Amino acid sequence: MNLMKRNIVLVLSMVMLGFSANRLNAQSMTTDELLGQLNTITTSVPFLMISPDARAGGMGDIGVSTTSDAASIHWNPAKLAFVEKDLGVSVSYTPWLRALVPDINLAYLSGYKRIDEMQVIGMSLLYFSLGDITFTDVVGNTTGQFRPNEFAVDACYSRKLSEVFSLGVSGRFIYSNLTGGQFVGSESTHPGTSVAADVSFHYEKTVDFSKMRDNRFAVGLNISNMGSKIGYTETIEKDFIPINLRIGPSLRLNLDKFNTIEFGIDLNKLLVPTPPVYLLDSLGNPVFENGNRVIEYGKDNKNVGVVSGMLNSFGDAPGGFREELREFNIGVGAEYWYDKQFAIRAGYFYEHATKGNRKFFTLGLGIKYNVFGLDFAYLVPASSEVKSPLENTLRFTLIFDFDGLKGNTDLPN
Repeated sequence: MNLMKRNIVLVLSMVMLGFSANRLNAQSMTTDELLGQLNTITTSVPFLMISPDARAGGMGDIGVSTTSDAASIHWNPAKLAFVEKDLGVSVSYTPWLRALVPDINLAYLSGYKRIDEMQVIGMSLLYFSLGDITFTDVVGNTTGQFRPNEFAVDACYSRKLSEVFSLGVSGRFIYSNLTGGQFVGSESTHPGTSVAADVSFHYEKTVDFSKMRDNRFAVGLNISNMGSKIGYTETIEKDFIPINLRIGPSLRLNLDKFNTIEFGIDLNKLLVPTPPVYLLDSLGNPVFENGNRVIEYGKDNKNVGVVSGMLNSFGDAPGGFREELREFNIGVGAEYWYDKQFAIRAGYFYEHATKGNRKFFTLGLGIKYNVFGLDFAYLVPASSEVKSPLENTLRFTLIFDFDGLKGNTDLPN
């Protein structure tokens, strides 16, 4: 073990968390006591839930109903039907765990093309590299070098169904290669693959407030990553991918000719089963019945299908309705533009302590000049108990606005 780089420890810890988190034990307790117990929901390929672009990253990781841009493919494909440009591309880069290792990062390439006034298509590539690792056997002999990686390729279609309402659909191929075919004990491993889809809706309407004209109110909804489970061996039970419900409103106000400000809120809930609490005897040993662990609170999620898991996710928490509410996390954010060229962003993200305890503030800047734009985001942890992989990390997105070649002066997205 002492011959391994510290990367392998991080990678294998993440892999084992994904394999085993749904099998954690808990002491026998009352329902009220359960409400204070750590009971996080974990899935495979969690990189799909990382905010890929710096604009959303500077606004508390929100984007389901904010004004459209090339990154809308990730947040809500239906928004693209309301995009103000004909063609746009963005490239984003996010260092990951930079305080510990130098070579883990997330890259995101996305773009869209308007077909006509009602239809827009888009594509994206999300790539997560986990750095170089060295595999060794039980006595410390090197058995190979490998760079674990995961990626998702998307294609989406967005169409207006009316002047104020649109529908979006996406197809996604997911690839996750964490071990490079290495053996875990006597078990061979292989890359995990999955196919998934997003279904999204968007409502957007122009509203007036006193002297402020042509303001924009919007509401978005996106159910993402509806797809097959992923497995890395032939025998170990497959795990859910992060099927997620995202919903929220936003409001953009035109303060005057030079100043605009936008506010938004995103609510998220994973639509996958919540781990149950298993019964233990007086000595703390697991209780079995017919060869299976006995569940004290919650529901059995073994061999649950994707659709059943999505439906059950609204009522399977061991702590009942109060715990279900705690499975929603919330992001709030604001964006201010001056003269369509300079932006300041801020936001806050909250997750309950028993569901992961992610709490952080975000800050962001945006600069736009003709064809090019550049966004930056910075994260400030709000919890001393949980460190963020993005702590003290600067993220950025490079935006290409091809309409700028035509002298387009629309409001920035």
